Amino acid sequence: MKSINYRELKRRVELDGLKKTTEHLTEAIDNRQLLPEDFSLRDLAEALIPDGSEWVRTLDPCGTMSLTESEGVDSTAFMNVTGRIISAKIRESYEQESFVASKLISTIPSRLSRERIPGVSRINSDAMQVQEGMPYPNAGVAEEYIDTPETSKHGLIVPVTREAVFFDQTGLVLKRASEVGEILGANREKRILDVILGVTNTYSLNGTAYNTYYATSDNGPWVNKLTANELEDWTDVDAAEQLFNAMCDDATGDPILMNPNTVLLMPGKRFAAAQVFYPGAVSLSNASRTQEVSLKNLLGDYRVETSAYAYRRLISSGVAAADAAKYWFIGDFRRAFAYVENWGLTVSRSSAYSEASFSQDILVRYKASERGVPAVLDPRCVVCCTG
Repeated sequence: MKSINYRELKRRVELDGLKKTTEHLTEAIDNRQLLPEDFSLRDLAEALIPDGSEWVRTLDPCGTMSLTESEGVDSTAFMNVTGRIISAKIRESYEQESFVASKLISTIPSRLSRERIPGVSRINSDAMQVQEGMPYPNAGVAEEYIDTPETSKHGLIVPVTREAVFFDQTGLVLKRASEVGEILGANREKRILDVILGVTNTYSLNGTAYNTYYATSDNGPWVNKLTANELEDWTDVDAAEQLFNAMCDDATGDPILMNPNTVLLMPGKRFAAAQVFYPGAVSLSNASRTQEVSLKNLLGDYRVETSAYAYRRLISSGVAAADAAKYWFIGDFRRAFAYVENWGLTVSRSSAYSEASFSQDILVRYKASERGVPAVLDPRCVVCCTG
């Protein structure tokens, strides 16, 4: 049942004017006081377009009046509110909870197709002592930088046809909008996951390309991958945390300060993770005594997330299903990865009565697009564990 009284809406247009009424509608949509499903495209057109009922009759596929005869009618308010409705539906699907990885990493706004993210190398803390009358040492004697991959643009179009308005196919239009949002969101999620999982290796430090994960120091400059470490109990978490403890800054030899706070695992490990991260007391024993200890106090507040998309991306990359189910990742994902974004999800509309209105009976089209690329900022901040 529609929650909008369109007779009252027409009265508000007469009393407050079209501009103010449109502003109130768009504000209500943006604040989710009104949902896309609350609207009827046909009723909305009749309420917001001057002589709206007559305008809607021109859309009758069986009628004698052509669509071009109504080109002088001001349908701007209707098109703008419809765009807000479609945009809300696209964004709802684009940001759905299933897209876990997209919410784990940081976002870096950028106006460049490729970013060079500068950093400064650290100096040994012993060199910071300043003798009387002597100059202070400079930080960042040597510059460090990370090169990110080139951003890419992704988008789809939602058309609103004359039939959609005349026959009030609002549900069909919203379904298309939802599908567009889901497709764009899933595409972004999969690209981010490929970087997190190490399927795609894009890390470039000071002009040298590296893999994201290395299992031994013989193969890479850091060790952040543990094989044969399936998540079964607290000892597996401890083994991963020991890798973090062993990582040091190359220049100073000091520990890398980080806060492992998130675990990403496959759906089949959801209940195992609950037993590991949210248990009661357990018994820890050594040669002299056994003590009841709360694992909550030892493990801290880890955010635990499961991802069916992650599982499928591993299988698509060639990992056997049984092995993929045992993968899990732990660390500070916001420090390790980012999405370099030229623009976030943006919805724009075409001009009314374009060529498409004559050749395809399309009243207006709404284009959803985003441009960005996932990047590795510091792979040492996440550990990959396999079974």
